[in-house]
Amino acid sequence: MITRTPTIKLRSKKSRKQSSRRWLERQLNDPYVFEAQKAGYRSRAAFKLAQLNDKYSFLKKNMYVIDLGAAPGGWSQVAAACGCHVVALDINGMDPLAGVQFIQIDFMNFDNWNPQDFNFPEKVDVVLSDMAYPTTGHAGTDHLRTMSLAEAAYDFARHVLKENGTFLAKVFQGGTEKELLSQLKKNFKTVKHVKPAASRQDSTEMYLLAQGFRG
Repeated sequence: MITRTPTIKLRSKKSRKQSSRRWLERQLNDPYVFEAQKAGYRSRAAFKLAQLNDKYSFLKKNMYVIDLGAAPGGWSQVAAACGCHVVALDINGMDPLAGVQFIQIDFMNFDNWNPQDFNFPEKVDVVLSDMAYPTTGHAGTDHLRTMSLAEAAYDFARHVLKENGTFLAKVFQGGTEKELLSQLKKNFKTVKHVKPAASRQDSTEMYLLAQGFRG
């Protein structure tokens, strides 16, 4: 159970931008940030994956998982805690995690996946993508940029997933995701838009969960 802490207000400081102040206040008052620190998770995003897995059970012991856009490592932590073998990729660096092999690389330029380098099988059980570009504040632009990452993640997933595998990717609401949705429905048995409780309610962030890859 997530407990809420008393609301914290920051005193105005001329040196702090208003947008920075709003972000900091939101962080300080976010119960998931507090609980992530208490639980030893690297980010509040860990709760998003944990909540989705509690409901849909796609991470299980000895599964092989690729985590795209992994830094700082919250999702990789959850997958490793489920007993999965994890390879994590991110353009940013990430501190080592037990049970996780990390590659620092720009995924959009990543075209040389070699499973033997990581003692992975040719086909994996799950591909996760929490990738998103830094937001610009313009909803349409942010939507299109993040959708391009989701589409690239799916293109990668369809080449590396085993039969009955799972693909989970972040998207923003805005319309274009319908094109990706139609492709996923052709290649997976079930496809859902899901929003875990840990996603902020005022955010357009959602996740596409595709299960039962047809191969």
